[in-house]
Amino acid sequence: MPGRKDPGPSVKDDELYESLREDGASKEKAARIANSAARTSRRSVGKRGGKAPSYEEWSVADLRQRARELDVEGRSSMRKAELVEALRSR
Repeated sequence: MPGRKDPGPSVKDDELYESLREDGASKEKAARIANSAARTSRRSVGKRGGKAPSYEEWSVADLRQRARELDVEGRSSMRKAELVEALRSR
């Protein structure tokens, strides 16, 4: 496929990785999901899911920390609802 970049040797399922990237997932998230799917099966990865509470249950300090990890601009002046929206759009 022209213009397609090889994600590198650390990605175990290139096809799934590229699909996730086209859907807007970050490189890190796409690689994590693709590698997890390659380790077991795509079906079991979907079943596992996350166990984290929803962002509404997080404190503002925790939301800002997560926004910092994801390099969200303007996070220090955002209110809780704005932080939640910014994190969900990542």
